[in-house]
Amino acid sequence: MQQAVADPLRDVASRHAHELAGVSVEYSGGVTALDDVSLSFAQGEQVAIIGPSGAGKTTLLHTLGCAVRPTRGTVRVLDVQPWSLAPSALHRLRRELFIAPQAPPLPPRQRVVNAVLAGRLPRWTLWEALRSLVLPREAPLAAEALARFDVEGKLFLRCDRLSGGERQRVGLARAIVSDARLFLLDEPVSMLDPALALAALQTLQAEAHRRRATLVVSLHAVDLALARFSRLIGMRGGRILFDLPRAAVDGKLLEQLYGRELGASLQDSATVDIATFALPQCR
Repeated sequence: MQQAVADPLRDVASRHAHELAGVSVEYSGGVTALDDVSLSFAQGEQVAIIGPSGAGKTTLLHTLGCAVRPTRGTVRVLDVQPWSLAPSALHRLRRELFIAPQAPPLPPRQRVVNAVLAGRLPRWTLWEALRSLVLPREAPLAAEALARFDVEGKLFLRCDRLSGGERQRVGLARAIVSDARLFLLDEPVSMLDPALALAALQTLQAEAHRRRATLVVSLHAVDLALARFSRLIGMRGGRILFDLPRAAVDGKLLEQLYGRELGASLQDSATVDIATFALPQCR
């Protein structure tokens, strides 16, 4: 009888852990983006990463999302080491991840419906993807996702007709239609006003909670991170300054993290008042 071959992605179904152990990332020219970073995330956990510009937040997300290979250290995603996988297995692993850059890569002449349904591409055949460019195969799904971010009226517009905030919400709708089990979102609400930013984060967190997906978000707005996340990671200079529960992050720590930039990292306190939130804790 032929012995069964273990599927590394199927084997992670019971644990789904994500970890960086002693990870450093160095770019050409000797630039160190991450310096000996060690972090772990439970499946279903929701975490905010904060820090000044150039702290390494984007590189951290891309490293966790298997888009950047570390110079040193070990990465575990869905409890497997991605860089030890065969190319086909690595491709299948990446289908379980969703990386959302701050500026969504939306082709100007592409219709919004197709831009959103790009989140379904990992599950489609080449023929299905090509047909969908002419006759979108899951247009109601795209419309429903857009409605969750209050941009359902843009379904058949071209992307170059959208404002910056609308483009960002279309990118978030793309995340909603994906089947990702790990969301890695880089400044996902930076182009939105405080009220829209709060609503968008609520939608993303509710969806992640519904499917027990891990949500790791870098945020420029410190008070929004404090209001919405139970765990905060502070980064500066490519290193982890702190990794603490929300209640332990005080003004002194934030001043150490941001210095003079702290004031620019706060939203309108009249709109985002930490004391008014009594939300379920992220698990």
